[in-house]
Amino acid sequence: MTQVSSKTQDVLARDARHNSGLWAPDIVFVRGQGATLWDAEGNEYIDCMAGIAVASVGHANAHLAQAIAKQAQALIVAPQNLGSDVRADFYDALFKVVPAPLSRVFMANSGSEANEAALKWARAATGRPRFVSAMRGFSGRTMGVLPLTWEKKYREPFEPLAGATDFIPYNNVEKLAEAVSDETAAVVLEPAQGEGGIRPATKKFLQAARDLTREHGALLIFDEIQTGAGRTGKFLACEHYGVIPDMVTMAKGLAGGVPIGALLMTEEVAQAMPKGGHGTTFGGNPLSAAAGLAVLEEFDRRDLMARAKHAGNRLRKGLLALKKENDKIREVRGVGLLVGLELKEKVAPYISALRDNGVLTINAGATVIRFVPPLVITDDEVDAVLAKVTNVLA
Repeated sequence: MTQVSSKTQDVLARDARHNSGLWAPDIVFVRGQGATLWDAEGNEYIDCMAGIAVASVGHANAHLAQAIAKQAQALIVAPQNLGSDVRADFYDALFKVVPAPLSRVFMANSGSEANEAALKWARAATGRPRFVSAMRGFSGRTMGVLPLTWEKKYREPFEPLAGATDFIPYNNVEKLAEAVSDETAAVVLEPAQGEGGIRPATKKFLQAARDLTREHGALLIFDEIQTGAGRTGKFLACEHYGVIPDMVTMAKGLAGGVPIGALLMTEEVAQAMPKGGHGTTFGGNPLSAAAGLAVLEEFDRRDLMARAKHAGNRLRKGLLALKKENDKIREVRGVGLLVGLELKEKVAPYISALRDNGVLTINAGATVIRFVPPLVITDDEVDAVLAKVTNVLA
């Protein structure tokens, strides 16, 4: 890292005195606008990380900021056992873009919470103990969803875990058919794996999951924590496949950066949970509802799902052209603004070099650079990212 100012050193030192010790940041960001971030030294970055697919409508989005401020001055606290006008408005807007028969929602505060709620509802609806998930899949790190997260480094230190999961190779219909049984409560899949290397599902695989779960009386859950909220060019990634599950989990970009989680479900599934069987203190609070509503309004006003499709196509096309010229690249994968660049070697040095050149990215496994910028990223910014990737890989 280049020489930093005393201001940056002071912030990092104060952070290090009290943080959990899980991370050791070496940079301080102080401001953002759209798809751009500035650090405490005044250096500018194109943000292709977006808080890991969170800043959907861009940093310092005026409409989102105004909605949060207005709601904060009116009412912040109103749990889901009490009515909230802005929460009702958010629900109305949400289910205008969510495909039927999904018609009910339980609000939470994060993706892991939404996934835990989905597992609980599946147990309530089926009375069964087992789940089926995919190798390389990621459902979160809390104890309730760790059994569904494939990466051993996340699971093994905390075993034995509650719940039984059968892992199958992603996009392998034959192994999926072998795994689903009359003991399966639900099959839990990402329509495109995020942490697992940016790997889109095949239509055959997701349709088989739908058919097999119906055949065995199990439920189908799509984890759209990262793929949902317009990132793939449609509100839910499963819409690309014409396969609608019994439950969908959402978080990340749904409120543009304000903590939120949502479990979408059918009427039948919703009714399976006994009254008082699940709850939350902060889930569905008016502040997050106002943020979610503002994000949906921005999607509509600025046609951001079309923007995600266009910008994602431009990014993938540029990376594919680079692949023809650079033998370090193994594959380019993705859908919409969920894009992975797989190299034939570990990507950590290249991610560091990109940051030094003004582009923020994150890995998706040891050999994949993940690009998940705000949906508002411009064509000029996409082209600038491509130029910097070209230089770094050279």
